[in-house]
Amino acid sequence: MGSEHETRVAGAGPGSSGAAPVDEAASRLASSAAASPEAPDVDDPQAETAPQVQEPPQPPDEAAQQPEPDVLAGEPEAPDAPASPEDQLSAKAAKADEYLELAKRTKADFENYRKRATREIAAAQERGIAKLAKELLPGVDDLDRALEAAERSAVAQEQAGNGAGAGERESQLVSGIKLVHADVIAGLARVGIERFSPEGERFDPQHHEAVAQQPVEGTEPGTIVEVYQRGYRLGETVLRPARVVVAQ
Repeated sequence: MGSEHETRVAGAGPGSSGAAPVDEAASRLASSAAASPEAPDVDDPQAETAPQVQEPPQPPDEAAQQPEPDVLAGEPEAPDAPASPEDQLSAKAAKADEYLELAKRTKADFENYRKRATREIAAAQERGIAKLAKELLPGVDDLDRALEAAERSAVAQEQAGNGAGAGERESQLVSGIKLVHADVIAGLARVGIERFSPEGERFDPQHHEAVAQQPVEGTEPGTIVEVYQRGYRLGETVLRPARVVVAQ
């Protein structure tokens, strides 16, 4: 066995053919190590990678930010030609006609407003007068009855012959009541209130109020034969109808 080991070692010498593959592999490793960069040593602090410094951002280019001017399509429009004197005069005349029509409409509207306001004022006054008259009419009726009673009393005193003094006093009383009554009726007439006594007229339900019917010889049916209470009206408005007796 000793001779065989020696033979194997001797065969492995530089002169042997088996050394060629080993040399070829070594040369390939050497060439690849030379071609690749040397790897840094992890234990060497100088071999660490230096930190990368970022450059500050550059300001944007103002010229790049400016929008591009719009490109007008086609040729630029030519300025309008000045109007002729005739066209200017026609335009002014049309404007004057427009203002004149506006003034006419404004005047008509104001005239209508004035008429409407006048009617409303008159209607309000009439309503106020009618309301006041309706409150005064019972007092006027009392004056009528007082005057009738005073006249009957004066006649009775004259017939009884109670002396000139009693008759004179009754006459003065009747004169005073007549004066007050006349003043009240005149005041109502000044504001347009009229009283009416329709005796002998045809019965009209719009102006009369029938309190009774009775047959009367020689009188046409529907005729007013007696007035119990006079009526009052303001223009065409009946404030109080007359209370009457109608022939049957």
